[in-house]
Amino acid sequence: MSTPADKILAGGASVHRFRSDLEAIDNALPRRINADPEQVERGLAQLVLTLVELLRQLMERQAIRRVEAGSLTDEEVERLGLTFMKLEERMAELKEHFGLNDRDLNLDLGPLGPLL
Repeated sequence: MSTPADKILAGGASVHRFRSDLEAIDNALPRRINADPEQVERGLAQLVLTLVELLRQLMERQAIRRVEAGSLTDEEVERLGLTFMKLEERMAELKEHFGLNDRDLNLDLGPLGPLL
């Protein structure tokens, strides 16, 4: 007499598809973690700078909306402009320091498309 677990394990196509998907993922992953300190540092910098760039773009869009809506004073608009210029300069310095470019910060999210 077969148990429910036997029926699940003998589930046919879905189990085979799941197994092949797991094998594909396993084959895509590296067998060893690259523990080279320079590569780890660069990868961490890439992740952090990607997040900063995403937040910068979101903040810039919000600032533009507020400017267009007229909800900011001239002084606030000036401060925002200077802040975004300084942030852009600092981002350029950090990207150069870590050997990154704009394409490196644009992560591919698969079906969702590029991040930036």
